Amino acid sequence: MQPTEHDHLLDQLRHVAAGLGQTLAPFCEVVLHDLLDPEHAVLAIHNNQSGRAVGDPATELGLARIANAGYAQVVANYPNRFPDGRPAKSTSIGIRDSGGRYIAALCLNVDVSLFRSLEALLGQFGRTEGAQVLETLEPSGTEALRRYIDQFAARHNTTPRALKAAERRLLLQELKDAGMTDVRRAMETVAACLGVSRATVYNDAR
Repeated sequence: MQPTEHDHLLDQLRHVAAGLGQTLAPFCEVVLHDLLDPEHAVLAIHNNQSGRAVGDPATELGLARIANAGYAQVVANYPNRFPDGRPAKSTSIGIRDSGGRYIAALCLNVDVSLFRSLEALLGQFGRTEGAQVLETLEPSGTEALRRYIDQFAARHNTTPRALKAAERRLLLQELKDAGMTDVRRAMETVAACLGVSRATVYNDAR
C-alpha cells in the first residue's frame, strides 16, 4: 500500500521532533500530535515534562485546530503550566496538508522554573552586599512560596530539585518559621517544586 501524503509528512515530522528534542534537552518537551486521530493524537514525546504518553488524546488547542481550519498556524510563547505546577512557556505549530487541512501539530513546552532558578543563582552570585533577611510578606500565596524555594536553592548554589535531604529539612524549617506552610496546599506546592512526594515533604518537615 502506497504511503499517503499524511503518512509522509508525519514520518518527516518524527525526525524533526527527535532532532529538536535532542537539541533542546533537557528543559524543553517536544510533542508531535496526529490531528487526524484526536483520541490518540500523541505520536512522539521527547524530554517528557508533562507525564503524557504516546497514544494520549489531543489538547484543547489541537481540538481547536481540528474544528477550525482558519485557526492560527503558529501560536508562540504562550504561558502554560505542567500538571505538577511548574510554569511553562509553550509554542504550538500547526502542520497543514496540500489541501490546507490541519493534519498534525508540533508543540514545544519549556520548563521556565529551571530558568527562574538560574536567574536566582545569577542574582545571588552578583550580589555585593551582605546577607539579608528574605522578605516573605508580599506577594502572598503559592507564587511567593515558589519564589522563596527558588531563592533558598540559589543561596545553596543549586536548584530546588537538586536539594539534598538536609537542605530540604532546613528549607521546610525556614518556611515554617516564615509562616509559609500555612499557605493553601503548601506541602503539595513544595513537593512539586522539589520533585519529591508529599510524604517526603511531610517527613522532612517533622
